Amino acid sequence: MTDRRYVIDEMISAKSIAARIEDLCKEIQKEFKGTDKLVVVGLLRGSFVFIADLVRELDLPIEVDFLEASSYGDGMESSREVRILKDLRGAIEGRDVLVVEDIVDTGHTLHHVTALLKSREPGRLKSIALLDKPSRREVDLKADWTGFEIPDEFVVGYGIDFAQRNRNLPFIGKVRFV
Repeated sequence: MTDRRYVIDEMISAKSIAARIEDLCKEIQKEFKGTDKLVVVGLLRGSFVFIADLVRELDLPIEVDFLEASSYGDGMESSREVRILKDLRGAIEGRDVLVVEDIVDTGHTLHHVTALLKSREPGRLKSIALLDKPSRREVDLKADWTGFEIPDEFVVGYGIDFAQRNRNLPFIGKVRFV
């Protein structure tokens, strides 16, 4: 799969991402105003850059934890079978929780993860996705906050990979095979 030659066309600039995160953080701060501590749960691995920028912009008491869920492996298509590869380290019962996802595509991963976390009885459970591809949705769900809605394109950068490559790009780029 990765032996195929491809180019990456910039779709969303680093500057646009930074501006959108600033706006999203204002909305999140309003929602969680007065919280004792917001548990920000990053879904690994794709959300790690997004969560780093997000938590630096939030003016709230926070705790960061990670959960690794996978439905892609190294491929370009979701297997629709969500596996939890790494669970949270801390308890979330009665606590305010924000799930941070890189991209909502079919919706299976976010649906599975939110159902799992709801079963642990958090005080409030909200979700944010950097990218949303509603045209690919197979599960009726929408993140509480979305950075950007994008068309059905395979994207990389800003933490999102193609076969573990291109996560380090500072922008979101569209993969084009040549």
